[in-house]
Amino acid sequence: MAEFTLPKNSKIKKGRFYKAPPTATRKQIKEFKVYRWDPEGDSNPRLDTYEVDMASCGPMVLDALIKIKNEIDPTLTFRRSCREGICGSCSMNIDGTNTLACLKSCDDVSGAVNIYPLPHMAVIKDLVPDMKHFYAQYESIKPWLQTDSAEPTRERLQSPEDREKLDGMYECILCACCSTSCPSYWWNSDRYLGPAILLQAYRWIADSRDEATGDRLDDLEDPFKLYRCHTIMNCTKTCPKGLNPAKAIAEIKKLMVERRV
Repeated sequence: MAEFTLPKNSKIKKGRFYKAPPTATRKQIKEFKVYRWDPEGDSNPRLDTYEVDMASCGPMVLDALIKIKNEIDPTLTFRRSCREGICGSCSMNIDGTNTLACLKSCDDVSGAVNIYPLPHMAVIKDLVPDMKHFYAQYESIKPWLQTDSAEPTRERLQSPEDREKLDGMYECILCACCSTSCPSYWWNSDRYLGPAILLQAYRWIADSRDEATGDRLDDLEDPFKLYRCHTIMNCTKTCPKGLNPAKAIAEIKKLMVERRV
């Protein structure tokens, strides 16, 4: 029988409320509702509410999370690193959209800011998802230059025109925002590679210096690895870097057809 509700131990309960200090101006206070779950406890996930004085906080959601951890609740757990939208560490679901906390302005959200971990990934703790499977899929596409020709004395040359073909692909930071917004990946992540990994796969297929195009396409010729994409376009809509994984997937499918003709 189909189950249309979460199991009892997965239902999110109302959590703790952390009130701003009385010295804070009420007009400058913003609420942040943050998903909390501790694997060492036996309680359900909860949604804690924090009042943050934005007068003494940076403009981005990551700034607020850091302030919460440093000044309000040191038990809060999340990933972060560069704070410049380059590393992809702080990817999470903010206000219903997968994005990077360091690039999401608090002012872009009216009312309380709801923060959850990336959807449909196992949670290690609080806002930290388990990325092992995602990275294993990335490794499976062999994301490095493969060649059979003799190694050049200096470097493998590439024309400016061929280099331009990589624009919109090499900028991917593997934050997994696109893959975890894709319904096909939610239900088939064990076999479907997902938008992020397929974008990376096409990045090497499109590289004029790579000499393993046939092998790469052979490896993707699978009912699940590639063809679970149904062009829903969630991936392109949510990408914090403005990339278009759906287009890359379409280009791979096009190459699959062309080599049969």
